[in-house]
Parts: sequence; structure tokens; C-alpha cells
Amino acid sequence: MTAWLGTPGIVCALGSGVDAVARAAFAGDTAGMRAQTGWVEGRALTLGACAGALPPLPAGLPLHHHSRNNQLLLAAATQIETHLRRAVARYGADRVAVVLGTSTSGVNDNAPAFRHLRAQGAWPDTYDYRRQALSSPASCFADWLGATGPAYTLSTACTSSARALLSAHRLLKLGLCDAVVCGGADTLCRLTINGFATLEAVDEALCVPFSANRRGINIGEAGVLFLMERSPADANAVALLGGGASSDAWHMSAPDPTGAGARQAMLAALQSADVDAAGIGWLNLHGTGTPHNDAMESHATHAVFPQGVPCASTKPLTGHALGAAGALEAALTWITLSAANAGGRLLPHIWDGQPDPALPALELSTPAHRYAQGRPRLAMSNSFAFGGNNASLIFGGQP
Repeated sequence: MTAWLGTPGIVCALGSGVDAVARAAFAGDTAGMRAQTGWVEGRALTLGACAGALPPLPAGLPLHHHSRNNQLLLAAATQIETHLRRAVARYGADRVAVVLGTSTSGVNDNAPAFRHLRAQGAWPDTYDYRRQALSSPASCFADWLGATGPAYTLSTACTSSARALLSAHRLLKLGLCDAVVCGGADTLCRLTINGFATLEAVDEALCVPFSANRRGINIGEAGVLFLMERSPADANAVALLGGGASSDAWHMSAPDPTGAGARQAMLAALQSADVDAAGIGWLNLHGTGTPHNDAMESHATHAVFPQGVPCASTKPLTGHALGAAGALEAALTWITLSAANAGGRLLPHIWDGQPDPALPALELSTPAHRYAQGRPRLAMSNSFAFGGNNASLIFGGQP
């Protein structure tokens, strides 16, 4: 079944709103990736933070919903609020579902309470565990929108919001709802940033995925929301044609070096969408910039696309938004497929131009690349996560 994604609401290091994000992304603008101190003791790290103030949550929502993570969702939601509320009015509140992905939820907002506990031996009066509960994004958003259909949050590390889109597609296919608000949010969080730093997986400078000089990831934050329906909601709507997922469980934090799990997810996505690999015009790579992930994905991509395919990692533009990355990269893929992109431009791969001779060569896209004329615009977006959790989505532009 084909599902349709209307114009996304999006806030990330590239900017706020699909038009601003598109302009910066096509220009390869990395200005939102800035060196910051205060997250890891004694180090300055390049991070992808959302600039500017975020909208406060309405006072009527319970206090435990008040977190930066949920503010990111609200910032994205207000951009498409008319479409969201129109869907509730059209289908009925009980026929609108909410499926979101996250990995941090409100953990960073509760961090001061943990410091208070360590210093004082008791929780402060303001502490509420529900602020950091993984269920918080979906329950907060459903309360805000007044949607009473299925509402849940998925947390599968860096595939969370990609799997949220897959789950939303499944809900529509099963007839359990008529529209799904789907996407995800993740906030810059001291816990996760220090965790990746401890794994020696971060690059203090701008990351350079697939380069021989790659050293690790830049972490970012984002909030992204789509309205998914069975028919196009607006003139720029993009089709979610299918998707695939796998769990190879190779290692707790390292990918299978052969790329077997990633390859399985990509092939399952092609089968689900009923398209051939040769029909894909652009591949949005997971491309974190770590030695192991990029090597694995290079092998998987070469196996699935032996004829080659224009591809790019967008993480030097946004940082790795973890649980929000799948939805963020779906939105960037949406931008390339939207009718507003009349020239069929592809997003450029930002790096130092130094390929790793130990890896299969990839056709990394440049500002000169375009979707092939006279053929349907089809794109794939990959998301891979700790524990061997893999997801791949296939999108198509309107004829």
C-alpha cells in the first residue's frame, strides 16, 4: 500500500521550516554545526543544535510533558498545524494515530534532579520521572492535538523514527486509523553525548562520512513531523512506497562488518515497494562518519547497487539526531522528491574529498547531480542502530 506524506514540520541545525531547511541543505550549508563546550568536560565538540527559542508548551498540558524534547515536536507541529487539525476534523479524533520515535525523551531536563539527589540524598520536589519516560512524546502530542487513536513512542536507538514511519504505514494498511502523525524528536543530551564520547565515537571537528580521514560522529537534535494519509494531502506530497527492517544483533554497539543486516533491510524495502535497485535515483546514506558504520554501509550499498547510485550522508549538515535521525533524513529525502524541487536536484555529500581506498567506491552526490529525467523519482533512506537494528525506507515523487 502506498501512503502519502504531506509537507513536514521540521526544526534542526539547518533551520526551521521546510523552505529554510531546503535552501540550506541544497547549498550544503554547515553553519548550524558549531563547536560547543560544556557538554563533555575539557572538550569542545561540534554539535548540531537548533538555533533560537522554542515555543513553550501550552499551560494546560501536565507539567511532566514540559521538556525541550516535546518543545522540538511542538516547534515542528506548529508549522503544519492547519493540516493536523483538519485531519482530526475530517476523520474524527479516534481515527487519528500518533507514532513517534525518540531515544532521549526528557532525560536532559531531569538531569538537574539527579545531581540534586547525589548532593542532597533526596529527589527535589520538581522531579517527575514521567518527563523522561519514552512514552512522553506521543502522549504529550496526542494531548496537544486532541487525537484519541493509537498513540505510542518507539525507541530503537538511531532507527526509532524511521521505524515510526514504518509503523504508521502499517496502521493505515491495517485500517486501524485514517491518518497518522508520525516522526520523532531527540534533544542534545549530556548523557548521550558523554556516552558516545566514552566510546571514542565522536569527531570534535565537522564529521566527514566515508572519508579515509573519518573519526566519528557529530551529535545533533531535531524535531520532525509528517501527516501520513492514504491519498495526497497537498500538491507537494511524497509517497512512502515501502520499507524494510532487520535486526541482526551482531554486537551491542558495533555493526556487522559485512553489512548483512543493512543489506537485508535494503532488499526488503525494495521488495516492499516493488521497485528494482536500478530504479532508485538517490540514496540517503546513514553515514555517521565512524570507521565501522561507514565501512559496513559501503559494502552493503555496493552489494545492493552494483551498478552504482548517487548517494550522500546528510549528517555533516544536521549532526546525527539519534532517535530523530530517521524522520529527519526522511524529510530531507522528501525535499528532493517534492514537486517544489522542479529541477530534480540532489543534496550534496559534504566531506573532504578523500575516499578510503579500503572501501568500495560510492557515487557521492554533488550540487551538479540530478534525478534522471524521464524516469520516476525514487529515493531510499537508510537508518542503522546499535544492536544491529536496521531500517530502510523508499519514497517516490508524484507523477
